[in-house]
Amino acid sequence: MADPQDTSPQNPGNSTRIVAGQATPKRPLGLKIGIAAAILALVGGGAAVASAVNANNTATAPEAAAAPAGNPAAELKLGYFGNVTHAPALVGVSKGFIKDQLGDTKLSTQVFNAGPAAIEALNAGAIDATYLGPNPAINSFVKSQGESINIIAGAAAGGAQLVVKPEINSAADLKGKTLASPQLGGTQDVALRAWLTAQGYKTNVDGSGDVAINPTENAQTLKLFQDGKLDGAWLPEPWASRLVLTAGAKVLVDEKDLWDGSLSGKPGEFPTTILIVNQKFAADHPDTVKALLKGHAKSVEWLNGAAADEKATVINAALKEAAGAELKADVIDRSLKNIVFTVDPLAGTYQKLLADGVTAGTTKQADINGIFDLRALNEVTGEKTSAANLGKE
Repeated sequence: MADPQDTSPQNPGNSTRIVAGQATPKRPLGLKIGIAAAILALVGGGAAVASAVNANNTATAPEAAAAPAGNPAAELKLGYFGNVTHAPALVGVSKGFIKDQLGDTKLSTQVFNAGPAAIEALNAGAIDATYLGPNPAINSFVKSQGESINIIAGAAAGGAQLVVKPEINSAADLKGKTLASPQLGGTQDVALRAWLTAQGYKTNVDGSGDVAINPTENAQTLKLFQDGKLDGAWLPEPWASRLVLTAGAKVLVDEKDLWDGSLSGKPGEFPTTILIVNQKFAADHPDTVKALLKGHAKSVEWLNGAAADEKATVINAALKEAAGAELKADVIDRSLKNIVFTVDPLAGTYQKLLADGVTAGTTKQADINGIFDLRALNEVTGEKTSAANLGKE
């Protein structure tokens, strides 16, 4: 079976697939080439992101003139990944839940491989909203001094694991080994680096340290693991399941075991996928954002109510459209058992997520108050999802 992120998209209409780093050769293990630019992009000052935000504001000025603030946007450009953890987006797009709520607003989509690439596109104005993991959202908010994005909903919790070669039995066996993550500064990358630090290991964003971390596209990670060139990887679903079921990996750490619920009130749940929006777009087109949230909430509701076989069938068909191939039945079944679909972004976990990013060396300590705007979500659902004193609700 072709890997979903190995093949070109087969998306009709206005869907575009973007894979982080696809325009340049794959970086070799050890991250010896080009890493300085990645480090600067992640932990540099806010000027670059602020500039991108300003450029986005300028680029959208003609549309703003045609559609005054408060009016529905002419077009909503939405990003998401071809991962099972992005099922609310996959289902929302494929079943028309989001498009139906948008009315006359045109829906265009782009498929990404990892969060930092999606954030770059959002800050550059290529998309208006996107599904992604929490750490790239935090990093963007920090670097822009709170001016780039807002988190407007959760989408999925759980569904990330550290999977390794069968002979690795404990953290003590990882010294000198090479592990992968989807992208430097992404949510799984931060989780891996923070966990390794807690085990007493030193890691560096240039790939050096007691354990080498090689940020690698997910499909390539599978191949490298099968070829014996990687010892393991911290991955979202379905990739953790693919390594376990098709490549003989075993689970060393299930991330759900690291979250006891003291921060969110929901033991075992941690934010894997959230929905964010460009702040200027939200200010100019609040009705469009509310319509997006209505479609998103309907998608999550459908996922939580559908029979397991129907859910797998719909998600698999959507994955084929978004990423070029379906998953085997055992892979998608295992993946779905590891994920909770929820509109709650689990805001109480974000101070820890920020601290983990600082530990990982991919973000700076900062005040993230204001990162959430859950007012439209709470209006749409009629419930009171908490922003944990980090924004509006």
